[in-house]
Amino acid sequence: MQYRQLGRSGLKVSALSLGTMTFGGKGLFKNLGTTDVAGARRLIDIATDHGVNLLDTANFYSWGLSEEIIGEAIEGKRDQLLLASKVRMPMSDGPNDTGLSRHHIIREVEASLRRLRTDYIDLYQVHGWDGQTPLEETMEALDTLVRSGKVRYIGCSNYSCWHISKALGVAERHNYQRFVSQQIHYSPRTREPEYELVPIALDQGLGILVWSPLGGGLLTGKFRRGMPEPEGARWTGGWDEPRVNDEKKLYDIIEVLVEIGESRAVSAAQIALAWELGRPGITSLIVGATREEQLLDNLAAADLVLTSEERQRIDDVSAPPLIYPYWHQAKSAKDRLNDIDLTLIGPHLKK
Repeated sequence: MQYRQLGRSGLKVSALSLGTMTFGGKGLFKNLGTTDVAGARRLIDIATDHGVNLLDTANFYSWGLSEEIIGEAIEGKRDQLLLASKVRMPMSDGPNDTGLSRHHIIREVEASLRRLRTDYIDLYQVHGWDGQTPLEETMEALDTLVRSGKVRYIGCSNYSCWHISKALGVAERHNYQRFVSQQIHYSPRTREPEYELVPIALDQGLGILVWSPLGGGLLTGKFRRGMPEPEGARWTGGWDEPRVNDEKKLYDIIEVLVEIGESRAVSAAQIALAWELGRPGITSLIVGATREEQLLDNLAAADLVLTSEERQRIDDVSAPPLIYPYWHQAKSAKDRLNDIDLTLIGPHLKK
């Protein structure tokens, strides 16, 4: 297992992390998995035996049950692991039990600490944007948690580029703790982050943690053009995230992943994960599993190295179009582009 620096922090995290949204299965999360304590303990043991050192959860996952299961499953192993959790989503119908107010953040971190049976959370992430709470209030509350020792590092998730830029500006202006990472959705079928989110991470020294790197299972090779959806898949259970905007392109990408996988005698999932691990700025891919075999297959991607030709095939079939202003920059500013600009525009200049 490779370990990568988390942004500008001194923390090193495994290139593959274990996601725990499948732990619990309460309410709508039943469609994703119903892993209990015994199952969670087994999956965590497998992951750590393969070098994984980061577990990712959120207070929202099964409304706290995922955190409770983790707290029990890692008993006696807390010091061997990094725990990441999140805050933002509604935890009840109360008007103040959602968002990123000081009230909600501090109450929820205390609840997460109790459920996780720990004195601190290694990485505490805001789970989404709250446009109604001043960023100064949110960043000050997070800063307080770090300075109190309840949280070691802070990050964001599902922010747009201007949200991140503004938050970093607020942190610098007030000498608050800054985000060390962003958690985003990114995969061969969802490359929109390459427009803005990857460049700001490279420019500002943010680690990139990737949620659902297999597109909710769509890139495993089990979903094929013209064939029925596999039984028990989250999509057949009504879970509609991440979204599919271009079904034809999705299946074009899947076919390339399957073909490369068959030529290497590995799964399409491993090919997709290996491609992502080689992309600019990626720190760790968060993989989830409901079965041991599924987790073992995903973890094998850590040792898989694609050839330049294989990477190019995936690049070509999944390439995002140059939207404005990038097509204009490719035409009129290509003499003054830097290395970060070229992560998006560079391949288009070669055509």
